[in-house]
Amino acid sequence: MQAIEVFSARDLRNHSGDLLRQAELGQMSIITKHGKPSMLTIPFDDNLLKYGVQRTLALLFTQNQQLTLAQAARFAGIDLEDFIELLGKNGIIAVDYPVDDLEDELEHVL
Repeated sequence: MQAIEVFSARDLRNHSGDLLRQAELGQMSIITKHGKPSMLTIPFDDNLLKYGVQRTLALLFTQNQQLTLAQAARFAGIDLEDFIELLGKNGIIAVDYPVDDLEDELEHVL
């Protein structure tokens, strides 16, 4: 799982190149002001243009294993079957955890 890089407002001034490199690598970052999250940066890529912010974030959160399939589908605003298809179109593995966990998740969805 990739950690989301956190930059302070001061870091943003002093290390903007690092923030841009993170975006080029497809990583999200959080910018804080006085220690509180103030901004979320999302890589500007084809997915953002094709699917919009909500679905792009759902794809990223799933890829980084920060949301389950069911959670990400709800976040994306589409049903689970359509979300799994969207993952496949983007080369993201839909199931990458033990069978018991999958069975538990399917019980909650069905």
